[in-house]
Amino acid sequence: MDVSKKGMGLPENAYRKLKEGEVYKPVVPDDMPLPEITGYSLFWGMFYAVVFSAAAAYLGLKIGQVFEAAIPIAILAVGYSALTKRKNALSENVIVQSIGASSGVIVAGAIFTIPGLYILGLEATFLQVFLASLFGGFLGILFLIPFRRYFVKDMHGEFPFPEATATTEVLVAGEAGGRQAKILVNALIVGGIYDFLVSGLGFWKEVVSTRVFDWGRQLADATRLEFRMNIGAAVMGLGYIVGLKYALIIASGSFLAWWVILPTIYYIGQFNPMPILNAAKPISDMLPIEIFNHYVRHIGIGGIAAAGLIGVIKSHKIITGAFKLAIMEITGKAHSSDEEANSQKRTQLDIRMKWLALSIVSVLLGIFVFFLLLVVKGNLIHALVGLAIVTVISFLFTTVAARAIAIVGTNPVSGMTLMTLIISSVILVGVGLHGEDGMLAALIIGGVVCTALSMAGGFITDLKIGYWLGTTPRTQERFKFLGTILAAASVGAVIFLLHRTFGFGPGGLEAPQASAMAAVLKPLMTGQPAPWILYIAGVLLAIVLEFIGIPPLAFALGMYLPLHLNTPILAGGIIAHLVSKSTSDEKLLAARREKGTLIASGFIAGGAIMGVMAAIIVFIGQSITGLDGWNIMKAIGTEHWVESPPAEILGFFMFLSLLIFMYWDAKRAKVEE
Repeated sequence: MDVSKKGMGLPENAYRKLKEGEVYKPVVPDDMPLPEITGYSLFWGMFYAVVFSAAAAYLGLKIGQVFEAAIPIAILAVGYSALTKRKNALSENVIVQSIGASSGVIVAGAIFTIPGLYILGLEATFLQVFLASLFGGFLGILFLIPFRRYFVKDMHGEFPFPEATATTEVLVAGEAGGRQAKILVNALIVGGIYDFLVSGLGFWKEVVSTRVFDWGRQLADATRLEFRMNIGAAVMGLGYIVGLKYALIIASGSFLAWWVILPTIYYIGQFNPMPILNAAKPISDMLPIEIFNHYVRHIGIGGIAAAGLIGVIKSHKIITGAFKLAIMEITGKAHSSDEEANSQKRTQLDIRMKWLALSIVSVLLGIFVFFLLLVVKGNLIHALVGLAIVTVISFLFTTVAARAIAIVGTNPVSGMTLMTLIISSVILVGVGLHGEDGMLAALIIGGVVCTALSMAGGFITDLKIGYWLGTTPRTQERFKFLGTILAAASVGAVIFLLHRTFGFGPGGLEAPQASAMAAVLKPLMTGQPAPWILYIAGVLLAIVLEFIGIPPLAFALGMYLPLHLNTPILAGGIIAHLVSKSTSDEKLLAARREKGTLIASGFIAGGAIMGVMAAIIVFIGQSITGLDGWNIMKAIGTEHWVESPPAEILGFFMFLSLLIFMYWDAKRAKVEE
């Protein structure tokens, strides 16, 4: 059976609710399986898991956005199989995508919490980061498997599964996949080279500002008003994917913070020469970035925290339904009477319950030993409390994460993780674990839970894709563990590497979610004063934004991140808008949008990968020279040039050229017959 020919699509009933009496038929019939686990699918799945884990971790730590790896991996998998004329590769490509897509979900779990340890001045080891990600990923897989049949089969047609739908369309695209992959790879090369030239070699300045002009410097000195922009390809590409609407919301958060609140604080500070809120010097003597770090970004932290909780509250129906489902599974009432017969079909085979139970017990035992030996320093009670928190919260919210992904395609994992941190802190302080040891334990617990929930949401997408296309669930379940191991190791290595080379928080990679969680956690664990009035202002702002229909998380994230990271997102969103208005021909417009999205995805992946490569080179250079301040620019002689006004002006023109190239290349798309 050859399913790789162009024009082969999903069955008509794949995306709609089945009529009474209809039977769903997967693309690959139950009794005619295609090759799934081969050397080919294992190698490429493992390769993409490592590469995209590194890229997603770098970009997520830089700007707080983790790009979804599933679709780019599916494009590359299908494109390569088309290029090599590999026959009947559909099921192999599903496995490639499933193993490789472990990258994004493990990254999201790790970067939302673990960098908070470094921000708080605690040194987390590679082994701690790796095991937190590994056990969290394993727990998410194991807790989700009992609910697979409900989400992907019993409720077929009820849930839209937006990301699974898009990825499935790519996997069945056949020959089109080769064309898509070529566009993606070309953009990856362009974006990677561009970002390495600027951030690695220093051929022009990475962050440009109106201060380079006389009028801009005078305005900034007098009012603390300035315009700043990161001119990287990866951040701009993310703006294209986000689109103009959300790019504007994110940027508006920045504009409010930097062009309204910050100058206002500076103006008021002229009349108060004394430092406030533990600042080292008076506001009148501060630069814009100092005012932002000491005062304004705390409002953003409050907004991020409130937005996460609002997301959980808005999902109360999903949460209620998920808890009911969990009770039905526990009591054995979730399946129909013909479940036993269906379970014998290849396309309904799961890991056997006895092995599943044994695996869950083994992972929980591993988590207990991990906590006991590497987190709470041998305290048996504290280790048991940590294990109980992880087990209960991960199990209760696994179905919440899966249901959220199935319905709206987004996972409220940051809000649920924040709740976990607060609950953990209260419980841990209650049992006598506080201070630095308490912060370490709480963030590690949060990391395990966050990764488990992130994995559950991502894995249900893989399983739905497999259901539509006729892949054996047991195969996906078994080899998802392999992708998790590789992704956890990659994320641990990248976090350790980026901490050593760039650092996290102000002055380094921003790690916004982890910074926000660290800021909330510290006063809970140490009893130190916190800028609660600014946090409360952010909470109230998020509530007001929710009332008027503006997504508070996007706006608050804009307030928290420095201006220079949000303005290129807006630039990418503007290009996406211009492409969407470039023609009235619907078919041609669809082709241009698709090509623009592929170019943007390539820019994101290429820029992020080269960012990690630059960090590796710096790390190796520091190891050889023994100099912490060693960098590539110093080695090749561009260190002083890159800080000069001509390099900054050149940066403006290079970024403008990149925007023009993206618009021009997207407009060259043609309608495929």
